Amino acid sequence: MTGTRPVVVVVGPPGAGKTTVAELLAERLGVAVRDTDQDVEAAEGESIQDIFVGRGEPAFRALEAAAVAEALRTHDGVLALGGGAVMDPGTRRLLADQTVLHLDVGLAQAATRVGMNSGRPLLLGNVRSQLKQLMDARRPLYAEVATFTIDTNELSPDEVVERVLAELGR
Repeated sequence: MTGTRPVVVVVGPPGAGKTTVAELLAERLGVAVRDTDQDVEAAEGESIQDIFVGRGEPAFRALEAAAVAEALRTHDGVLALGGGAVMDPGTRRLLADQTVLHLDVGLAQAATRVGMNSGRPLLLGNVRSQLKQLMDARRPLYAEVATFTIDTNELSPDEVVERVLAELGR
């Protein structure tokens, strides 16, 4: 499948709804969905949290960058990236010629959606404080790679998908 490209790449902070929206969007478009966090877990045979704990964040980020590069080369459906994937300059360069949907969300809504999800290693401890730091650091990077941005705060996943389809002219 070399030479293909995703229809849409979905980026955004934890709690923005990337996985949910990617799945619904793929269904509506009649294409496959792929999530690079799931790719890393499948390739490594362990959870992202276990990779973070056992090998550290730099090791995870290297695995993530490789998974994103591979998915961008081989996937022709909807692709959801992990929230921190945009921190890698190489990943941002690869996203430059892609159609990238940035799902944005406010801190209060993200904190409510994420809750006390222990499966998110960077949000251990004070979830709201950690989430704010992540969002503040990453928001400019999401904006840099985004073809378009949709604020998900007041929207259901179905409403978000309708807006994405309108942006795509479908």
